[in-house]
Amino acid sequence: MMEWLEYDFMKNAFLAVLLITPLFGLLSTMVVSNRMAFFSDSLGHGAFTGLAIGAVVGIISPMESLILFSVVFALLITWIKNKSSASTDTIIGVFSSTGIALGLMMMSYGGGFNKFSNYLIGDVLSITTQELGSLLLVLVLVFVIWGLMFNKLLVLSINQSFARSRGIDVMLTEGIFAAMVAVVVAISIQWVGLLIINSLLVLPAAAARNVSNSVKQYHAVSIGSAMISGISGLMLAYHFNMAAGATIVVISALIFFITLLLKPRFVR
Repeated sequence: MMEWLEYDFMKNAFLAVLLITPLFGLLSTMVVSNRMAFFSDSLGHGAFTGLAIGAVVGIISPMESLILFSVVFALLITWIKNKSSASTDTIIGVFSSTGIALGLMMMSYGGGFNKFSNYLIGDVLSITTQELGSLLLVLVLVFVIWGLMFNKLLVLSINQSFARSRGIDVMLTEGIFAAMVAVVVAISIQWVGLLIINSLLVLPAAAARNVSNSVKQYHAVSIGSAMISGISGLMLAYHFNMAAGATIVVISALIFFITLLLKPRFVR
């Protein structure tokens, strides 16, 4: 059962899953609690535009452009959402559709789209040792920021007006959280894939809400669900020669449906 760990690329993929899935499981809790599923999906679309800009302009690497543009994209949505009278889903919809269309347009210029089409599906088996170091750094930074901002994020997830009454800067808090999600999406998109990355920001916490009765349970089950999905999905993908990212998402969806059936027994 463990012969797949004899290969270096599988060891790297396994370590990547151990680093990526806790990030998705943790961030997923606030994405779901704050009804930001549509927002996180738009970040994937915006990230694709950042990749295209980096590829076309060539001043910085595509990955650096991807991360930079994703953060700017997330902060811009957050700022306009707080300043505009238009509905949130309309603003996000505009940014999302514009982001993916602009990215596809730039990528297809001169017939260069095929070079980056792997970003749509992702390939966790291609991760390198150096990229694992970057993932570890992001994991540590996210957990530190999360520890410092958790109470504010929790109050904000309850009600924005209540958060303001408690002296919380809503736009700043939302902006920092949006930037964290943007960075995680940006660095993960080449291994998870644009088409399914939003699923990993929704399914773990969605499953956790079905069987949790406290905040601690909610976070623990979300992270645990994400890690179980990642490890089992990677193993199944290897043994049956399937796309790892898609397999992980399918396992995560299966866990969600199981917890949905168990919900009446756990939630009181």
